[in-house]
Amino acid sequence: MKSTNVIPTLLALVVTAALGLTTTTAKDKEDPKLLAKAKITKVEAQKTALTKAPDGTVKDAELEEENGKLVWSFDIARPGTKDITEVQVDALTGKIVAVDVETPKDQAKEAKADKAEADKKEDKKKAAKE
Repeated sequence: MKSTNVIPTLLALVVTAALGLTTTTAKDKEDPKLLAKAKITKVEAQKTALTKAPDGTVKDAELEEENGKLVWSFDIARPGTKDITEVQVDALTGKIVAVDVETPKDQAKEAKADKAEADKKEDKKKAAKE
C-alpha cells in the first residue's frame, strides 16, 4: 500500500519544484546590457556572498552599477534576526566590495528610495512618449 503513495508524492514534488524554478526565473531577469558586461555569473557571485553569511538565505539579488562599479548585490536573511546582510560582489573580479547590515528601519528607507527612483523613471518614459 505504501508504494502507491510514492508516485503521487513524487509528482507533487516535481510540480512544486518546477513552479519554484519558474517563479525564480521570472523574478530574476537582469538588464541585458549589464549582463553583457559582467564576467562573474550570478551563481558564482552568490557563492562568494554567502561566505559572509553562511547560515543565510538569499532573499533578493540584483546586478547593478553602484559607485562606479558593476556589482551583484545580494540581500541575505539570517536566522534569529530581522536584519538583512547586504553583500556586494564585483561583477568583473568576483571580489567582495561591500558588506552592510540593514535593520528593518534601514530596509524601509531603502524601499522608499527605490520606489521613488522607479516612479521617476516611469515619469520620464511617459514624458518621452508624449
